[in-house]
Amino acid sequence: MTILVTGANGQVGRELIFSGQQAKLRLHGVDIEDVDFTDASALNRSVENLELDGVVNAAAYTAVDAAEANPASAFAANVDGPTNLAEICAQRQIPLIHISTDYVYDGLKKGAYVEDDPVAPQGVYAQSKALGDAAVTERLNHHVIIRTAWVYSIHGYNFVKTMLRLFREKSSVSVVDDQLGCPTHAADIAEAIVQILVWIKNNQEIPSGIYHYCSQGSTSWYGFAQKVLALAGPLDHFVVTDLKPIPTSAYPTPAKRPANSVLDCTKIKQTFGIEPIPWEDGLKQMLRRYYGEDSRCE
Repeated sequence: MTILVTGANGQVGRELIFSGQQAKLRLHGVDIEDVDFTDASALNRSVENLELDGVVNAAAYTAVDAAEANPASAFAANVDGPTNLAEICAQRQIPLIHISTDYVYDGLKKGAYVEDDPVAPQGVYAQSKALGDAAVTERLNHHVIIRTAWVYSIHGYNFVKTMLRLFREKSSVSVVDDQLGCPTHAADIAEAIVQILVWIKNNQEIPSGIYHYCSQGSTSWYGFAQKVLALAGPLDHFVVTDLKPIPTSAYPTPAKRPANSVLDCTKIKQTFGIEPIPWEDGLKQMLRRYYGEDSRCE
């Protein structure tokens, strides 16, 4: 089974290449420096000689605040890119797994979002991701759209690595405490995608549609930071002595954040047998890799 992975140098992409190799899948990873997948002609030329059984789109413009000032870049990556990939998959009659986000919802719901909840994107990034999802759905019958949230890993820029840096640099750190979500290790998302790819390999019918995947349980950004501090504190040289909860209003950003990003993952469990692990366990796994596999993150 040969799979094209776009965004192979991103958080999920890098983990997916590793997990796919462990599962004996043949993954062909590309990123923006290899091919501009927002350019339909360039993308077609780059894959014309590849015999593909499927595509995983892990590429996206994810700079949420920067998107407000750079909408063209956000829409190119998050709408044009998935559109082009969906059209290639439709021509070849192969499936596309496309990674999406909690930001497509308005964040006002009381309780966890389910896949049938209406989208109501609140900013440029959110709008571009919602339109990308729609483009895949409209152009391709065989697709799996995975909406996830609060992604972090040992790679790239993310909340956990930002907290680790701030805890080393500042005695006082303030973190928003009125936004809720499900912190999700990129390695766990990759494992879920591999399970779906294996399921597709072993089954002729593909249960196309939108699925939620994030870790079990929820917390606030402040609660997330507290856990990072508790687990990493004994392993690092932090100077922080005061971790303070603050409201969203005290930390204004160009793009509006959802107050509630909690996602219900029942559908992906019922369809593919994928059961997410508790978010605390995912964080422990990431920190063990960050500090060394023999680190005691308990």
